[in-house]
Amino acid sequence: MGSPVRVWLNRTYSENVFFIEQLRTATRPVVVHATHADPDSPVLAAADHGTPEPADLPVDAYVGYALDYCVRHSIDVFLPQLHQLAIALARPEFEAIGTTLLCPPATAIATHASKADGYTAIAAAGLPTPPWWRVRTPEELLDAVDRIEDAGHTACLKPTTGAGGAGFRVLTRKPYGAARLRGWDHRVQVEQVAAALAEPDRPGGEPVDLLVMPHLDGPEVSVDCLADRDGRPLTVVGRTKDGRRRGFTTEERYLDPVRRLVSASAMAYLCNVQFRRWEGRPVVIDVNTRPAAGLHQTRLCGLNLPWDAVRLALGEPVAGVRLPDLRGIEYTLVSGIQPVRPRRVSLVHALRR
Repeated sequence: MGSPVRVWLNRTYSENVFFIEQLRTATRPVVVHATHADPDSPVLAAADHGTPEPADLPVDAYVGYALDYCVRHSIDVFLPQLHQLAIALARPEFEAIGTTLLCPPATAIATHASKADGYTAIAAAGLPTPPWWRVRTPEELLDAVDRIEDAGHTACLKPTTGAGGAGFRVLTRKPYGAARLRGWDHRVQVEQVAAALAEPDRPGGEPVDLLVMPHLDGPEVSVDCLADRDGRPLTVVGRTKDGRRRGFTTEERYLDPVRRLVSASAMAYLCNVQFRRWEGRPVVIDVNTRPAAGLHQTRLCGLNLPWDAVRLALGEPVAGVRLPDLRGIEYTLVSGIQPVRPRRVSLVHALRR
């Protein structure tokens, strides 16, 4: 069976319990380390070694913490989520201690850390993007919204940085009324956003940096890509999302742009590209330089992309997979119960009891 492969996931999202589960089915032993600042993160319970990590380290200090963790635990493969760019910039230091980073090169990460920079790079590669405007002032906001509404569309906004749909809002001219108190509502008045942009003192003192674009039609298609260490695509598969109903696609109108984008940026290992439709054609709306939270769904195609990525990181050859006809595979997602680590009761608290 060979010696165990030691894989570390630092502060990551809860869905990566499924990433860990797929590593459990590898063809050789895998020892999984996970660290998180939240002691109740389920990834800590899912890992072989779940460890709390410092919550407030500056970026440079965190890179030092990561290097020390890899040395102390003889980590073979490190999949960084938190501070991915800073860690990627320190790749030679990790290689010097025998740890391979399972992430794209720093150049690719830096390009897509900002959605505005990412859209510019995507368009430069000749790939389709929706119309978009970068907005920092009330005047820029109102101009962008007027242009979108004059063309007969609804405007929406999102931060230039972030993940998971955080900060996404649909812009409306209608005032807030009682009807909007029911259910989920992501709408916000244009005038309220303009007033917020005009505030002289913002929390944290950081400038607001937003993207405004037309609200795009579904269904959403999320394409997962496995590439070799030089960024050559090996396996590409699309996941469709239409309400609760999920499925897969191998349509080239989704897969070909991903191959071209990954090749152009040498985006090694695992990444994810998301599409929606603008005027009837697919357009790229987001590029994630990390495995998607829904990557585990590709196991229904007979794939184990997490283990394939680890093998590539170890320098082992991995052949691309020619996928079968995936039409007719439809499913939905239901949340499962995940364990957490037992609470640690302090000695002082225990004595008081």
